[in-house]
Amino acid sequence: MIQAVAFYLFATIVVLSGALTIAARNPVHSVLWLILAFFNAAGLMLIVGAEFIAMLLVIVYVGAVAVLFLFVVMMLDVDFAELRAGFARYWPFGTALALVFLAELVLALGAWSAGGVQIAPTAPVDPNMSNIQSLGILLYTRYLFVFEAAGLILLVAMVGAIVLTHRTRRDSRPQNIGQQVRRRPQDAVRNIDQPVGEGVTL
Repeated sequence: MIQAVAFYLFATIVVLSGALTIAARNPVHSVLWLILAFFNAAGLMLIVGAEFIAMLLVIVYVGAVAVLFLFVVMMLDVDFAELRAGFARYWPFGTALALVFLAELVLALGAWSAGGVQIAPTAPVDPNMSNIQSLGILLYTRYLFVFEAAGLILLVAMVGAIVLTHRTRRDSRPQNIGQQVRRRPQDAVRNIDQPVGEGVTL
């Protein structure tokens, strides 16, 4: 009974949060609704026994991706008038895309009610082992080289992004860190016995 109540609660909040993520006019509000959807999706994963996916949703998506989206949106100079103009321009395409998604959902529900697709397991499952242990054993035995290659690709992408964004600005004075560290207090501060009523000489 408690599983059914939790499932319907989490599922309802996920659907509402997803709808509000799309419908919110403020980008910051959209990101916050997205974080709420991630949290409740993690709850759904816990109900079905996939605790590893629930942990990934909280740590990776909420802890990294959604917070990164929030910081990027907050740092951008968002022109809400331009956003509304863009919405009016692209609403036919958005409506067509929404209809495609709706058709896919109806098709998926029909396939599920018909019995679903039977998929044979690719590896024996030990009932005494959690899915996190089973996934770890599978990743670090059968898919070890593919897993490490994916990590290497992500590392190269991170270094490439740093190289592309690290550029020297010409509209500002270059910073000499060594000169700033070597500067003495008497070079930075000048004590003046200023006479009264004569103003300040710069």
